[in-house]
Amino acid sequence: MARGDSTSSWIRPLDPAGGLRYLQIVDLVAEAVAAGRLRPGDRLPPQRKLADQLGVDLTTVTRAYAEARRRNLIDAVTGRGSFIAVRREPGGPLMDLSMNIPPAPKGIRLADLMQRGISSVLARADSNLLMSYHVGAGSLADRMAAAAWLEPLLGAVDPQRLVVAPGAQSALSALVGSLVGREGVILAEPLAYPGLLAAARHWQVRPVAVPADAEGPLPEGLEQAARNHGARVFCLTPTIQNPTAVTLSPARRSALARVAAALDLILIEDDPYALLAPEAPPPIATLAPERTYYVSTLSKVLTPGLRTAFVVVPDGTAPDALVSALRAHVLMPAPLMTALATDWIRSGEAAQLLKGVREEAAARQEMARHLFPSARSHRSGLHLWQPLPAHWDRYRLVETARREGLGVTASDAFSVEARPPDAVRISIGGVPDRARLNAALEKLAAIMSTLHARYQDGVV
Repeated sequence: MARGDSTSSWIRPLDPAGGLRYLQIVDLVAEAVAAGRLRPGDRLPPQRKLADQLGVDLTTVTRAYAEARRRNLIDAVTGRGSFIAVRREPGGPLMDLSMNIPPAPKGIRLADLMQRGISSVLARADSNLLMSYHVGAGSLADRMAAAAWLEPLLGAVDPQRLVVAPGAQSALSALVGSLVGREGVILAEPLAYPGLLAAARHWQVRPVAVPADAEGPLPEGLEQAARNHGARVFCLTPTIQNPTAVTLSPARRSALARVAAALDLILIEDDPYALLAPEAPPPIATLAPERTYYVSTLSKVLTPGLRTAFVVVPDGTAPDALVSALRAHVLMPAPLMTALATDWIRSGEAAQLLKGVREEAAARQEMARHLFPSARSHRSGLHLWQPLPAHWDRYRLVETARREGLGVTASDAFSVEARPPDAVRISIGGVPDRARLNAALEKLAAIMSTLHARYQDGVV
């Protein structure tokens, strides 16, 4: 039975610094639904009454209700009012905790950013050129924008050392192919980015794990692995590592750079999350610029759909080999997406979006840490790494979560070695809003608690 609009415990004052007011109202409704304060069939207050309660104009509430209808949160019945909609869940995992993507920041609408950005691009560029072939390292304007974007991390970068790529995955695959070649060996962290492992499989390259401790790869382990296997290339993620969330200390970065120099190793520094952690130490590329290929992507800090990444080649190295390998893979980045990324960087929109993503990720991490206090994470990272007790079966946990509508990723997806640890990665950016994320995390925590009790009782 529907409850009347006297059910108003979900209404609270809007945050003056919380972004667009109509979106705050939608968030209030979504949070109340997720928390059970509003249930399917509950009637919302008339628009004018809610406007008076919140101290906003009627247009703001009208716009909020329209957006809530678009998100299938509410239904409108002519002559009767607006009601909380009956949930129509899609098939497959209902709440995805398996994909590392940046969360949508509060108060920023990607549709508005895209519309403004594309209008700006079309006002400045020839549309025929945007729809034509563009080969090479990228236009000077695009590489200058990339240099400006990376300056907080690397300092001043010569645009001639930059290559624009259609995403970090294609850049990593091109680097593995051009630097290692078929049937070679690449050194990696014991738990590594799945995209690197996929590139290694494609090139029939054998990944070899560099021994690590809780603080990351060991310098002596790097030396031993390089000598034992005759490897010349080492790929690592030094900041908010995926999946372990480890950030290497300045001392560990310096020690690894010294070993690389002594053995004349080439480093691939895959650094997708560095801009989420402004307090992190400088990249290894600043310590060993003569031997480091530095890869940075917009997909993990802004939005995956841009498919734009930047590669800084080692100082004194021509980018031609990388450009040739990329061309063989994907021919070119999509000119319109690259132009949009450049426009956002030049206009400051990218910096604002990054700030919003960082703040939203921090809020989500704070929520997650209360439920998973033993997990390893970074305060503005996109995931948590949750080790499991030695007697647990990670496959049972993943399958139980899947049956409950949750997707999480087992350690097998990241493991370079034959026997991965019992652990799962929990990603917090893919669920659209905090309220649903909190519900998903609470459900996962409850599953883990139940499994723990069963293991202790010897039931599982």
